[in-house]
Amino acid sequence: QVALAESGGRMVQAGDSLKLSCVASGRSFSSHAAAWFRQAPGKEREFVAAINWGGVVTYYSEDVKGRFTISKDNSGVYLHMNSIGPEDAAVYVCAAKTDGTLGRELTTARIWNYWGLGTQVIVSS
Repeated sequence: QVALAESGGRMVQAGDSLKLSCVASGRSFSSHAAAWFRQAPGKEREFVAAINWGGVVTYYSEDVKGRFTISKDNSGVYLHMNSIGPEDAAVYVCAAKTDGTLGRELTTARIWNYWGLGTQVIVSS
């Protein structure tokens, strides 16, 4: 089992940068792939970014590509957010799976085994 706990969410202004953290406890996290999803009020959960077990292979949604960076170490997964806009306001949730690779369905929530509770990002304009 892997337990995930997010932190770092807060109110920011449009254009600001922010770093979200997701600390993993339990089984060794080093072999797991990890991802970030987000859910805005009234909207479905959507994929943001994913990273493979080694932290070398990454994948981003088109909405955040070029602005957000996902990184990973043995302790957790992180999301570096730049040029934040109103559209980025959401609860950000990290996820992990025991298969450390990134397959075709990586944007699908059901393939991810472990989930945190989320951290909220509020954007003021």
